[in-house]
Amino acid sequence: MTTAVTLDDKYVLESGRVYLTGTQALVRLPMMQRQRDLAAGLNTAGYISGYRGSPLGGFDQALWQAKKFIKKSHIEFQPGTNEDLAATALWGTQQIHLYPGARYDGVFGLWYGKGPGVDRTGDVFKHANYAGTSKHGGIVALAGDDHMAKSSTVAHQSEPAFISAGMPVIHAASVQEYLDWGLHAFEMSRYSGLWVGFKVLSETVDSSASIHIDPHRLEIHTPSDHHLPADGVHIRWPDDWLGQERRVYQVKIPAALAYWRANRLDRLMMGRADARFGIVTVGKSYLDVRQALDELGIDDAEAERLGLAIYKVGLVWPLETEGVSAFAAGKREILVIEEKRPLIEQQLKDALFNMEAGRRPVVVGKHDERGQHLFKSDGELTPFEIASVLVARFGLAGLSERGKQRFEALKRRAGRQVRNESGMARVPYFCSGCPHNTSTKVPDGSMALAGIGCHTLAIGMERNTKTFTHMGAEGATWVGASHFTDTPHVFQNLGDGTYFHSGYLAIRHAIASKTTITYKILYNDAVAMTGGQPHDGDVTPWRISRQVRAEGVERIALVSDDPGKYPIGTEWAPGVTFHHRDQLDEVQRELREVKGVSVLIYDQTCAAEKRRRRKRGTFPDPAKRV
Repeated sequence: MTTAVTLDDKYVLESGRVYLTGTQALVRLPMMQRQRDLAAGLNTAGYISGYRGSPLGGFDQALWQAKKFIKKSHIEFQPGTNEDLAATALWGTQQIHLYPGARYDGVFGLWYGKGPGVDRTGDVFKHANYAGTSKHGGIVALAGDDHMAKSSTVAHQSEPAFISAGMPVIHAASVQEYLDWGLHAFEMSRYSGLWVGFKVLSETVDSSASIHIDPHRLEIHTPSDHHLPADGVHIRWPDDWLGQERRVYQVKIPAALAYWRANRLDRLMMGRADARFGIVTVGKSYLDVRQALDELGIDDAEAERLGLAIYKVGLVWPLETEGVSAFAAGKREILVIEEKRPLIEQQLKDALFNMEAGRRPVVVGKHDERGQHLFKSDGELTPFEIASVLVARFGLAGLSERGKQRFEALKRRAGRQVRNESGMARVPYFCSGCPHNTSTKVPDGSMALAGIGCHTLAIGMERNTKTFTHMGAEGATWVGASHFTDTPHVFQNLGDGTYFHSGYLAIRHAIASKTTITYKILYNDAVAMTGGQPHDGDVTPWRISRQVRAEGVERIALVSDDPGKYPIGTEWAPGVTFHHRDQLDEVQRELREVKGVSVLIYDQTCAAEKRRRRKRGTFPDPAKRV
């Protein structure tokens, strides 16, 4: 008998296997938590909030597409104006029993954001984590890290930020682990009273797999060797601030470790426990290690012959030391393989420091025992880099003849991948029809500053656009620099999404500082860089004009590809002038002579979004094409 397959299976089926992406698994995760709670006799709800950004750029779109399924599961999705306000709203979901009339036993929450969003949310993370989660609530924070800065202005590793807030950090290596360890993350949060960080990389979240989706197949164990204090670990009111810190480090973090240990989620993945050589690794690096071994012709049987074993860590911090110490004891050498900063390596060395000398292995990672470089702490590690270190540390002589041949072939292939004899590199450019093709140009003799958004690409073009800042601080660098240079004026590009996220405050700062600057607010009617999502609030050119006017901006110009499109009666700020984009150079030459802050609103819909809307029949098709 053949069962009909539908696209809704990934969210509708309650058992068996489904094929879905990592993003879709994260959408399904809170639904499964609700199912588990109902089976346990709990009436819970869910709340999801955050701010989009690669590799979680499409998470909000996936949630909107699954709206009817998450609503049925009593899950509320509310995108945040920015990451820290979203996290604060999640903090509030853990407080429902501090108000009269709670309708649920608890609310479990899911925060999402990319690495820079983790950084800007640090204040909230620490406050909310110290306050704690509710008994039947729990919070998991999804951190989208871009190790290679492929679509970011900085390469990112979020673990240190979570550690600073006292939050445990989980790093899953597969789509299946997104579901399984995501459920464990919620349970750990409830048991320990901590917010739990969950690292997400594009290599996993953008991949697809056929996975098990029965929410009840997981056996979740409450620690039997750990006892919580009589007053518990959960959020309360009133509460004292020093008492919160004491609970985090003396009670809650030990509770999180006890939970992870009781469920045996760090484990031996290859080889024998009594092997001579051990590899300790985590997340994506685990997959790279397995690929490196495969390239060397080392399967499970060959690993046993060579005396090699792999121990896979899931909880990056705090490291569960009982299991890894048992794995390490008696081995000749432990090689720690992890990307970015050596978090596991440092914790492992601390854990093994007092082990008796006869059982304590040599532990190496970023450097060997003589201080020589092994693995870099920047960028990402490749299977070839890992294979090279494995061969150097464990000896090429131990490889089979086939393994030696494969390693030589791997070296040749890696050499071809990195060679660029011409020295040329293709730089990104705007889409065909993109409004930024016009809006980011500046008059001769003027300079522009970039910010966060598609318009950042102007840095690589001949538009005299230099430097950039993090999201929401556009123009603030010029506030400082303007005191110490004879340059009288700059233009500052500011996307409409960034304006709504946090950029408005930067304009207020420039006004308060009496800085001479023209903000070019590039209104393209979509959050274009992450997939064309709508704004998370009511952002229109006329509303922007009134807002900046209320802050004290006297000169405001509106430039558009169709300045006559606005209905009669549209409530613009007093004094706004209207211009066709053909007049952009003339308008900018006038604005650069204005003392203080001036604003140019450039209104033209994103070209990619126009094409999407035309396909859906929601945007007019022009009668004339150029």
